[in-house]
Amino acid sequence: MLNQLCKLHNRETFSVSPENTTGEKGKGGMSTDGPALGAARELGQGWKVSPYLCIESGQTASLANIQCQGAIKHIWITTSAQDYRELILRFYWDGSDCPSVEVPFGDFFASATRTEYRPLSSLAVCVNPRSGFNCYWEMPFRKGFHMTLENRSSEMIRTYYQIDCEKKEIPEDALYFHAQFRRTNPLPYMQPFTILDNVQGNGHYVGTYLFWGVHNNGWWGEGEMKFFLDGDGQFPTVCGTGTEDYFCGSHNFDVEGRYQEFTSPYTGMYKVEATDPTYLSQRRFHMYRWHICDPIYFKKDIKVTIQALGWRKEGRYLPLQDDISSVAYWYQSTICKTFPPIPDRNQLEII
Repeated sequence: MLNQLCKLHNRETFSVSPENTTGEKGKGGMSTDGPALGAARELGQGWKVSPYLCIESGQTASLANIQCQGAIKHIWITTSAQDYRELILRFYWDGSDCPSVEVPFGDFFASATRTEYRPLSSLAVCVNPRSGFNCYWEMPFRKGFHMTLENRSSEMIRTYYQIDCEKKEIPEDALYFHAQFRRTNPLPYMQPFTILDNVQGNGHYVGTYLFWGVHNNGWWGEGEMKFFLDGDGQFPTVCGTGTEDYFCGSHNFDVEGRYQEFTSPYTGMYKVEATDPTYLSQRRFHMYRWHICDPIYFKKDIKVTIQALGWRKEGRYLPLQDDISSVAYWYQSTICKTFPPIPDRNQLEII
């Protein structure tokens, strides 16, 4: 990308935030009656009168509703919510009634829980101290986009955000960005966990976030990641060799008898909750892999699964019944309208 900065581009920058909800040119910071009016009462208009949005319990707020052609380039957002899974993010492209992104707030940024902050530094997503969530996936639109945030918590929340965009001509071969959430708790015995299914079209898979809660003692990551592409039947075209292998680690992420957290541009196991003792039950793991350099291409359809495998005595595999959640990120030529229902508040809760 650095070699593109010296070139002239026929584009126009705009940004949507509580201080400029329409993204219009020269319309930022004009509020006179925003929620921070009291703090700005001696300074007046232009002095941070509307830096955040208040979303009441049970309400869905529109963060942006834009009519033009272009792309989202960056999203920064933070919130006062105590449980990130009580907020649901949805993105709609080009007037569609079906969201192409429907994911609990924290999970979208590879952060299912608020406990035990860790920095996440990657090319696609960054989580900066102490709850600054950033997304750098490019998201093209041809007619416009609508972004909403649902508050399922019992309290009003404050949400600060900025959506940085470009107005530009979108080429015919540009694809729509999608992100889909799934959770199974507990995973049925000897059943793989499904990360993505029922996707028809032409596109490529670009990322996975897994939140994994173990219900057994011992190592839990022997399961294989599998990509079923373009009519694959019982067996996939792409089959990995283990969970930590897919996330580009090895040997249990273990360094001298302890899990070693790491975060890098493309992969990470960046947070382990309740790390001591290492191999006892009830550990929780946050892992991401971005297929930025190695997208998984499909022309007709795609299904993605992962096995949950630990160890029995005598060196035998143990099918696990863990708590597994995922976010699948992909691009495709059409807007996918086959999302599973988002779980309700109780089904999302992490206990």
